[in-house]
Amino acid sequence: MTAELNRKRVLNFLEVFYSADIDGALARCTDDIEFTANAPVDLLPHMGHRQGKAAMREMWTAVHGRYSEMRWEVPTLVAEGDKVAAHIRVFFRKRSNRRMVQFDIASFFTLRDGLIAQIREIIDTFDLIEQVLERDVSAVLTGKTEEI
Repeated sequence: MTAELNRKRVLNFLEVFYSADIDGALARCTDDIEFTANAPVDLLPHMGHRQGKAAMREMWTAVHGRYSEMRWEVPTLVAEGDKVAAHIRVFFRKRSNRRMVQFDIASFFTLRDGLIAQIREIIDTFDLIEQVLERDVSAVLTGKTEEI
């Protein structure tokens, strides 16, 4: 019963987060929420380790500021007790050039008292690096550079 409820809580959190409702997403987290992602900071400078709602708000505001559109799907979601693991495929449209980037994330959530207390993410940066290489080739040809 707890696993199914936590599964629904994580899906609800994802729906709220990807709809750009940062306050709603934070309301579904503990005050001491801890976030860790293995993303390369030169590609995704807003990622890394964050602790607490203020740090999460700052990071999530940066993420939503970079992208004008976010679509997501969860091909796999597994819950056991207070742990939920999700394979999330995201499609983000960049504000700067309207380019769509797509990548996969393995997210591991720990819940406490019905709220998300910890998020650990492993981001498939292979696709991001491939997109950066395409961008770099284009930049060399056009003389323009930008970040993902």
